Amino acid sequence: MSSQTAGVLQLLALIAALSLAYRPLGDYMARVYSSGKHYGPEKWIYKAIGADPAAEMRWPAYLRGVLAFSAVSVLFLYLMQRVQGSLPGSLGFSSIDPDQAFNTAASFVANTNWQSYYGEQAMGHVVQTGGLAVQNFLSAAVGLAVAVALVRGFARSRTGELGNFWTDLVRGTVRILIPVSVLGALVLVACGAIQNFSGIHEVGQFTGGTQQWNGGAVASQEVIKELGTNGGGYFNANSAHPFENPGPLSNLFEIFLILLIPFALTRTFGRMVGSLRQGYAILGTMATIWLGFTALMMWTEFAHHGPAFEIAGGAMEGKETRFGIAGSSVFAVATTLTSTGAVNSFHSSYTGFGGGITMLGMQLGEIAPGGVGSGLYGMLVMAVITVFIAGLMVGRTPEYLGKKIGVRQIKLAACYILVTPALVLGFTAVAMALPTPGDSMTNTGAHGFSEVLYAYTSGANNNGSAFAGLDADTQWFNTTIGIAMLLGRFLPIVFVLALAGSLAEQKPVPGTAGTLRTDKPLYAGLLVGTILIIAGLTYFPALALGPLAEGLAS
Repeated sequence: MSSQTAGVLQLLALIAALSLAYRPLGDYMARVYSSGKHYGPEKWIYKAIGADPAAEMRWPAYLRGVLAFSAVSVLFLYLMQRVQGSLPGSLGFSSIDPDQAFNTAASFVANTNWQSYYGEQAMGHVVQTGGLAVQNFLSAAVGLAVAVALVRGFARSRTGELGNFWTDLVRGTVRILIPVSVLGALVLVACGAIQNFSGIHEVGQFTGGTQQWNGGAVASQEVIKELGTNGGGYFNANSAHPFENPGPLSNLFEIFLILLIPFALTRTFGRMVGSLRQGYAILGTMATIWLGFTALMMWTEFAHHGPAFEIAGGAMEGKETRFGIAGSSVFAVATTLTSTGAVNSFHSSYTGFGGGITMLGMQLGEIAPGGVGSGLYGMLVMAVITVFIAGLMVGRTPEYLGKKIGVRQIKLAACYILVTPALVLGFTAVAMALPTPGDSMTNTGAHGFSEVLYAYTSGANNNGSAFAGLDADTQWFNTTIGIAMLLGRFLPIVFVLALAGSLAEQKPVPGTAGTLRTDKPLYAGLLVGTILIIAGLTYFPALALGPLAEGLAS
């Protein structure tokens, strides 16, 4: 069997697994966020934090909950790293420096999981499991809560109430993320991933030297890093490390985990707004972009350009032989079209066009299917932009799901889509203009520029993967990428919740013969085109200086 055929079969198996899980998980999540029942453990949590789970919140109160909780999380994780040297189970590692502690705290709370350190050489068991892994759950739950608040904005009318942030946060963690993670961790352990709290061991090598390895609760952190579209690895090699991702079966399962909730949320959306067809239209848009990017990546990496490529069967540089080109390509697209950031290959070693595909996936806004929660609310914002453009074409007031898209709504949507490009292009320009940041680049020319562009694209879009080759553990990059991650996460949330509040206050508008049907393939195609055009116009000049220039020169 050829590598290409094996890759197609892997892709078909992945699609089949996602299809089987789509309906039950999507319906279950809709019931979770619509239920009026509170379980015993949830009541204890509400009592401990002093929250009233029955109190409805308008969007400013909901936003204050998101920001306050996230601020406390950043402070807690920062302090935990700063005192690591005094904690039990630190494996002898010292406390983390202030700039790196800030960067890491911002990264994990913002669901980015950018890592400018070697995990197995910097973080002990307590910080890994009690700090980083906990934030993997909580940051994903925050994203789910914001997405559900926006969906309620479309579903409700004549009220500004969007639900209760604390209830949504707790339910997303207790009822969705923890149960699926427990089952997923068992699967990973069965596949060979490690799960222990052992210390550091010296392992002999054939050359006569030794190498140090430390264990850890890897499987449990691996599953939530993928399921919650987080991405931070226990080891520096991330999901290319055999302790995290032992073989082809675990690799396919991890890709499944990455895509599971973002795709299933479209079913949840359809259920909560009372129209499954609307959910299918969003699903079709996401799936079209994902399949297109996956096919393009596999074609780019399998293309033969010379004897070395022909012998290897494609561009194998930087890829694990356990996974091959197909397993690496599908993983790379899944991780950069979501906000996961986990990697099982060296993105810097991809072909010039292949590296550009990973960057463009993030620059689309990671909405196909996107991160847990963030993918859905990002796609719905693009849906609002699309109906506005369609309304301009036909000369009538745009509407989406029975809600008028007026001046306030389009301003909020426009602000949403402008935040991350401003951060990415602004920080990249400053870094390239100053003399010191350029010293961190391993390469020069187009590839060196791609390293910097990728870093800020990954940070501001809350992805967290690295192009590699860039020494990001400096005060400049730790600080600026940390700021980009926080602003790239929470500024868009401000606009999303404000949009949700304005929609919830509206009176529903009955459909007429002139209303654009947003549950039809025509609209889905228009939505795909709008996404690609907006991203292309925004990022094409930067891409032309980096991956496109490199790809055309090779």
